[in-house]
Amino acid sequence: MSSDHTKQGNPLATEKVGKLIAKFAIPAIISMLVSSLYNIVDQIFIGQGVGMLGNAATNIAFPISIISTATALLLGIGSASNYNLESGAGHTRKAAQIAGTGLAVLGISGMLIGVAVLIFLDPLLQVFGVTQDILPYAQDYTGITAFGVPFLVLTTGGNHIIRADRSPTYSMVCMLTGAIINTILDPLFIFVFHWGIKGAAAATIIGQIISGIMVIYYFVKKRNMELEKTMLRPRAEYVRAIASLGMASCINQIAMAIVQITMNNTLRYYGAQSMYGADIPLACVGVISKVNMVFMAICIGISQGCQPIWGFNYGAKNYGRVRETYKKAFIIGIIVGAVFFACFQLFPRQIVSIFGSGSEEYFHFAERYFKIFMFMTFLNGVQPMSSGFFTSIGKAKLGIVVSLTRQILFLLPLILIFPVFMGIDGVMYAGPIADAAAAMVAIGFAVYQLRDMKQKELQEMNMRVDSFSV
Repeated sequence: MSSDHTKQGNPLATEKVGKLIAKFAIPAIISMLVSSLYNIVDQIFIGQGVGMLGNAATNIAFPISIISTATALLLGIGSASNYNLESGAGHTRKAAQIAGTGLAVLGISGMLIGVAVLIFLDPLLQVFGVTQDILPYAQDYTGITAFGVPFLVLTTGGNHIIRADRSPTYSMVCMLTGAIINTILDPLFIFVFHWGIKGAAAATIIGQIISGIMVIYYFVKKRNMELEKTMLRPRAEYVRAIASLGMASCINQIAMAIVQITMNNTLRYYGAQSMYGADIPLACVGVISKVNMVFMAICIGISQGCQPIWGFNYGAKNYGRVRETYKKAFIIGIIVGAVFFACFQLFPRQIVSIFGSGSEEYFHFAERYFKIFMFMTFLNGVQPMSSGFFTSIGKAKLGIVVSLTRQILFLLPLILIFPVFMGIDGVMYAGPIADAAAAMVAIGFAVYQLRDMKQKELQEMNMRVDSFSV
């Protein structure tokens, strides 16, 4: 089959862009929302069944989830981006070989992370900012969820490859199945069996295991790509290519982990000097970060859903479709951000109340944190979406730079500097400033790339005209 015929027969090259975005982005958004539900459902049931210290424990354990997700995105998005670029160029066998390498390394990496967490559990919790009151809850929760890390990594990364293989609905079902199981088992284990925070952890890993098995089943029985057993042996050249295009998303997650750890320690230190104490800020920020995951899941889902469209059409030199897809995704992201901005500003207490009760100081801190730290929510989808866009079109270095802007270049210095002068309020005001700066940088780079593609599009048209004239 010729390369041109492959491109023409692929709906990524011919279907209406709006319809494609809906087809790929909606399942991706649902998958991301379902992924965030693992943490949110745990947070709700733990808050109701265990209390504030249980919520704080999940916040302390959250960096491990972020690190696992970072590894999954490094390999999953890197594999999917390369797969679509090579498929768009007509190199179908090479595309399948890259996917095979990505799947193999996902399995190996997940097992290594899980073992490392179990070996270094207590030192890690201390680094993550645990207090003495929170420590036993964090030990129970993290010690159990470590056994689910290999399946979490495989599911999160593998689903990107499944989407790239033109099966977005199956990808969504994988994530949805695990989340439903987790949601059913959480109240059963916590309230009926009285297992407390250990029950929440057990429910989480059971859901992750089921989702992981479904990913394995897809590549054994239901795949579209021509994947052979020999392709599952990792090849160094493909690992480098995968890492190159997956690094931006990975670094963004690692940056989130670094900021989360720094913020936990900052909140512990300055919270102890405030009217709130150390535990209330840790619990509140844990809840609010999980709520914000819902918003970010939608924005990242839009980006991930557009990734096959961007990658395939850029590889096929259909630059007009790439530009149209980015513009539509940008508008959708702004609309979603505006809706969540309104919710965060108008209903902070009601949102926090879903995750359990607390003192008046607890709700006071949560309301102020929502209204101040999350003030730029309407722009917060631009940076992760643009980073995914750059990665999808093969601009790995630019994707990495944009990934670093909010977390490392802006937010991390501000949450270290502002509290020195403003106490715990400094953490709150660092958020919107970092968000606004990161959005402006992302928009600037995106405009440059879109103009560059416009020029390439005109050059392609002129070349075709000249060829026709000859």
